[in-house]
Amino acid sequence: MDFAIKISGFSAFESSPNLNEPTYFIVLIDGETTFSVDFHTYDVWGKNILFLSPYQLLSWDSSDLKISRFLQFHGDFYCIEYHKSEVACNGILFNNIYDQPYIPVDAPFFQEIGLLFDKIEKIGDVMLSYDLSIVRSYLQLILALCSKEKQIKNKPVDLPNGNSDMIDFSAMLDTSFASSKSVSFYAEQYGLSVNAFSKKVKKYYGKAPSKLIQERLTLEAKKLLHLTYKSIKEISKELGFEDEFYFSRYFKKEVGVSPKTFREKVGISIVAKKSM
Repeated sequence: MDFAIKISGFSAFESSPNLNEPTYFIVLIDGETTFSVDFHTYDVWGKNILFLSPYQLLSWDSSDLKISRFLQFHGDFYCIEYHKSEVACNGILFNNIYDQPYIPVDAPFFQEIGLLFDKIEKIGDVMLSYDLSIVRSYLQLILALCSKEKQIKNKPVDLPNGNSDMIDFSAMLDTSFASSKSVSFYAEQYGLSVNAFSKKVKKYYGKAPSKLIQERLTLEAKKLLHLTYKSIKEISKELGFEDEFYFSRYFKKEVGVSPKTFREKVGISIVAKKSM
């Protein structure tokens, strides 16, 4: 890792940067645009903040975008899992397959986060020990504010009849994704046909159940590679794959790099090191 944290940006008149990297991204979006994350398309307008985990696949259409800014940090600089007691952003801002990866915000909130970007950018490359502490504090504040904002916007609401039971699907998937990878298994739990079940899931989550199963499996693979010292063979067995070679092919197809490369680039978290 040749940097701790950096900020960059582009306007609608520039080509979109490649964000398929072993780092986390916080993206300030102002304007109207269409983008896809892991092949799922989103249309946004106004002021939004997007959150990307390492090696998520992003494609971008600048459209009527005014300007966009990117804050990029590596897990070695700030481990979101290690700091989960101070900032609950893992599973809320990052690594959340059940919700959209961005939050729409009002102008004052957008400006407040932009000012924190400015403070980090002003420090620049002068990375003395106290500089790093200051920048890490600014980053933690950004994550804390955004986590709180997203949880406020996602507070429970009354759901239309027929949709409340879909909440249970995420809990069921979280416990069964490794042993049960077929949509038919989950449809049977609801007493529905695969087609009827798929329509209900797609309406509620915006994604087909097959896509959610894939994403949940990939997310767990990333977690095990990043948060443990388990071998690739052990991980493949834990996730219910026939062998490590099939798992490696699956992972590379979904993520774009092999499990070995992912672990080398993203690194093994301080959480795993602390548990030894």
